[in-house]
Amino acid sequence: MSMSRMERLVVIGGDAAGMSAASQARRMRGPDELEIVAFERGHFSSYSACGIPYWVGGDVPERERLIARSPAEHRERAIDLRMRTEVTEIDVAGGRVRSLDLESGAEEWTSYDKLVIATGARPIRPDLPGVDAPGVHGVQTLDDGQALLDTLATTEGRRAVVVGAGYIGVEMAEALINRGYEVTVVNRGKEPMSTLDPDMGRLVHTAMENLGVTMVNDAEITKLLTGDAGRVRAVATEDAEYPADVVVLGIGVRPETTLARAAGLPLGDHGGLLTDLAMRVRGHENIWAGGDCVEVLDLISGRERHIALGTHANKHGQVIGSNVGGGYATFPGVVGTAVSKVCDLEIARTGLREKDAHRAGLRFEAVTIQSTSRAGYYPDADLMTVKMLAERRTGRLLGVQIVGGEGAAKRVDIAAVALTAGMTVEQMTSLDLGYAPPFSPVWDPILVAARKAVTAVRKNAA
Repeated sequence: MSMSRMERLVVIGGDAAGMSAASQARRMRGPDELEIVAFERGHFSSYSACGIPYWVGGDVPERERLIARSPAEHRERAIDLRMRTEVTEIDVAGGRVRSLDLESGAEEWTSYDKLVIATGARPIRPDLPGVDAPGVHGVQTLDDGQALLDTLATTEGRRAVVVGAGYIGVEMAEALINRGYEVTVVNRGKEPMSTLDPDMGRLVHTAMENLGVTMVNDAEITKLLTGDAGRVRAVATEDAEYPADVVVLGIGVRPETTLARAAGLPLGDHGGLLTDLAMRVRGHENIWAGGDCVEVLDLISGRERHIALGTHANKHGQVIGSNVGGGYATFPGVVGTAVSKVCDLEIARTGLREKDAHRAGLRFEAVTIQSTSRAGYYPDADLMTVKMLAERRTGRLLGVQIVGGEGAAKRVDIAAVALTAGMTVEQMTSLDLGYAPPFSPVWDPILVAARKAVTAVRKNAA
């Protein structure tokens, strides 16, 4: 590094991980010590992508509510955030990035002493005829959400097809129902929510049908048919066609690592960047990466996995910013906690599913119980189903899935803490959880499941 100039941090990506890193680095080192330049190719910075389905569905009235910090607010904190500017190349050997101003077409190189890659994820778009037709939308960014709303405002027909039944697919199906659309969900899995075991996914399936959604499971789309002016008019599978005035792709996302791959940076099996515990890109002293473009360690299975969630992205940014700013922090890994909802049905999961446990070579017991969110005699006690996996012989908790009424989803946090702490199901039965009739039965549903799991582990201990 030349002593004649200030140290420069370059950040690629202006959302959760990138701007958290920039903000944390700025807290630790002032503008006279560290120059920060950030590039964002979209129109928005520091926004909640997780909130897009609720904005599209009308629960969140305006887009601005999803923006945590505007470009102007970042600039006030001496972060040179350049919007609508796409980084097109990383020159690792030269310590510089090439950027393209999407409005003017101007290109320039910017040198860095430290680089943060926070390029996020991109929606999976199957390579099928018609997939790029007008009326077909992904929902990864605020720009995507705005484009979908524009289509909904200008399309006369009221038939929507959602492709995929993961979190985004399920949430978008409800959003479109709320907007008065007839919604068909085409899903390749046996049941919606493949992050759950199929027996728990079945409960989600029933809830979606009760909401008025037509569920088509075990179906793979083969092409998208177009009509007038090339607009999408239907989605086709091998044995059926589903008319569509608008199509939403909710098939999932992949790490956006095109730049990193071209620069020769190390990628994992899922296509995400590989980092050490400090979120440094492996083998590169001055390059960090975080958010949806990285793979993270699963603390239960010991394997790397790709999980696109804002919670992780913000933590990654904090860790990176601390390290770039001269401090020290690590991100140890995840247990895979996620929650969602369909209408009044809450959906939660943490740890391993049955197939994850099999894949990791673990032997386990699986138990399922039904309980209520409150004391059975208290008004509005909702049913919930809890499924729990425990390792054979040791009784170590491996995973929990919960589907039920109000109060179901956030109970998974008890299991997330127990997983992180490496607790056994027997230890869990002694947890001193809060109790009063408006909040839970005397035995909380999580503890009822833990007791049943203890019995199963003991019975099969031989």
